[in-house]
Amino acid sequence: MKVITLCGSTRFKRQFREMEAALTLQGHVVISLGFFEQSDNIPVTPEQALLFERIHRRKIDLADEIFVIDPDGYIGESTRSEIAFAMAKGKAVRYYSEREPNR
Repeated sequence: MKVITLCGSTRFKRQFREMEAALTLQGHVVISLGFFEQSDNIPVTPEQALLFERIHRRKIDLADEIFVIDPDGYIGESTRSEIAFAMAKGKAVRYYSEREPNR
């Protein structure tokens, strides 16, 4: 059983939910996003965006690995930063775009 933090753009809510379920069914503890401001059109202030970044980095700290939600290989600037942070901490990094079907 691993602790896995999901990372990726908030526009990919469906894929986040898909992988939350799949990884949980595999017996992992999954840490995800609190909400999906891009998918749900929720306005966020610059201060809130900085707070969310700090919170998510803490979630990465708690994880054994991160799982990047990157449909069609899309990785934005924030997610790139999270990947670099995770790698600097020695965390394993896996990608949605590289997963095996039904896994």
